[in-house]
Amino acid sequence: QVQLVESGGGLVQAGGSLRLSCAASGSTDSIIRMQWFHQAPGKQRDLVASISNSGSTDYADSVKGRFTISIENTKNTVYLQMNSLKPEDTGVYYCTALRYGLWSWGQGTQVTVSS
Repeated sequence: QVQLVESGGGLVQAGGSLRLSCAASGSTDSIIRMQWFHQAPGKQRDLVASISNSGSTDYADSVKGRFTISIENTKNTVYLQMNSLKPEDTGVYYCTALRYGLWSWGQGTQVTVSS
């Protein structure tokens, strides 16, 4: 079982930056991929960024060039650096981890971008 705890959300003006963190604990061995999802108010949850245990990354078109996902293996933590934030980036951001075919989810962290 993997436990995930997100942090770093908050209120920021458009054009600003935030860095989200996701700390993994429990059975973190053999995690092969971690991802960030975004759920805007009243919308479905969408994949924002993904990173494999080899360090390869992938991004949604809407965040390419603005968001960066990274991982610090010694701390079992994945980060999402969010720059040039837009009001449409508002919502809850969830961290997920894939281990032995099962996805674990965090509780989410709220990001609000004011115009």
